[in-house]
Amino acid sequence: MTASFAAVDLGASSGRVMVGRVGPDSLDLAEAHRFPNRPVRVPEGLRWDILALYAGVLEGLRAAGQVDSVGIDSWAVDYGLLDADGALLGNPVHYRDGRTEGVAEKVWAKVPASDLYAVTGLQYAPFNTLYQLTAARSSPQLASARRLLLIPDLLAYWLTGEAGTELTNASTTQLIDPRTCDWSRDLAARLGIDLGLFAPLRRPGDPAGTLQPHVLEETGLTGPVPVTTVGSHDTASAVAAVPATGERFAYICTGTWSLAGLELDAPVLTEASRAANFTNELGLDGTVRYLRNIMGLWLLQECLREWGDPDLGELLLAAAEVTPLRSVVDAGDPAFLAPGRMPSRIADACRESGQPVPGTRAEVTRCILDSLALAHRRAIREAQSLADHPVDVVHIVGGGARNELLCRLTADACGLPVVAGPAEAAALGNVLVQARAHGLVGDRASMRRLLARTQPLRRYEPSGDTGAWRAAEERLLTCP
Repeated sequence: MTASFAAVDLGASSGRVMVGRVGPDSLDLAEAHRFPNRPVRVPEGLRWDILALYAGVLEGLRAAGQVDSVGIDSWAVDYGLLDADGALLGNPVHYRDGRTEGVAEKVWAKVPASDLYAVTGLQYAPFNTLYQLTAARSSPQLASARRLLLIPDLLAYWLTGEAGTELTNASTTQLIDPRTCDWSRDLAARLGIDLGLFAPLRRPGDPAGTLQPHVLEETGLTGPVPVTTVGSHDTASAVAAVPATGERFAYICTGTWSLAGLELDAPVLTEASRAANFTNELGLDGTVRYLRNIMGLWLLQECLREWGDPDLGELLLAAAEVTPLRSVVDAGDPAFLAPGRMPSRIADACRESGQPVPGTRAEVTRCILDSLALAHRRAIREAQSLADHPVDVVHIVGGGARNELLCRLTADACGLPVVAGPAEAAALGNVLVQARAHGLVGDRASMRRLLARTQPLRRYEPSGDTGAWRAAEERLLTCP
């Protein structure tokens, strides 16, 4: 028995509809449609073009052909507001918008940062939904809103007419208690946030409705076509698709961001964990994604955009020949969060820290990749210590799994083998949760065994000498 599933997978720079065909010992994934995700800067700030994304989803479903189910995942924290009639109140605000500058301090004046972490286990990030809602408190849109839907839930609502809030994505709002897997009502009350705006919680595998008649007509599909709740935070879907063979593994979900960490059975809510800025987000089957957000390939993407999109393959070959660890920057520094002037900002960071300034595109690229590998090393080492959870291997999934230089540098930096792949992890995790809901695959271990058997993977062994990486880390930590 085999079945086909459409995975709507929306990233910060592009969206795609993938079709996965799943059988007892087969898992094939094909791209039906890919479309750009271009935020728009308007006078009031940076906004997502949500209607263009929805149009891309519809076109993708049309290209996918008849499927047994649809699942949706996307980036986290951002949301749309609906009025009493279910109409969208303006384009969703982009998490890189500047409206949350200085907002955290206002929140901490009511609930100290240590108390927030003790309840939610969520790392500080200026764009967490909690801070976005605080920043929007006096806005006409929030005053008129009767429903708040996170991005994948908003698209599912338009497809089905049914509203829900998927749990793995809800855990990034900083309003969920990861111990109870439910809203922290006390915290919301202390901060004046109306949890009644949120639709009922759903979990991966739950039904999310069926495609509405006008959607069937638009896409050419024959109903009924169910929409299945998946790990709608793309990182939750990606971690579900880590092809690990045991429990002693770390993962790095690479793309616009690098999310480096561990899969745990319970959150780590210690003060040391908060100080290290690790987050406890929920994953499949009540697991905890214990990880650190690192700026990721955003740094390189922005440089490529500034340079007019040169050939990436040629650039990486040139970067491989550059002197290693000549200059490194803190790849988690929020100074790199906003778009624009990335090569100059990297040069400024090197200059201010007393390191050689990269002078060529290859040198800038090598600086970025060395810095990412160094950040991966630090995150994985600290996660093991804070969670008391040693690992034997690092799995790199997502787009960065295709970057041979980054994978090799990460293995050398961590002093651990790296298994790279699958590159389309979020879409595969999305498909597998749908397949499990339809009885085609078993538990997480079964899902991972299927991935390991069917997906192309590449293993990178470490060079064995981490001394240069240790010295670079110390140099970065002691920079003025």
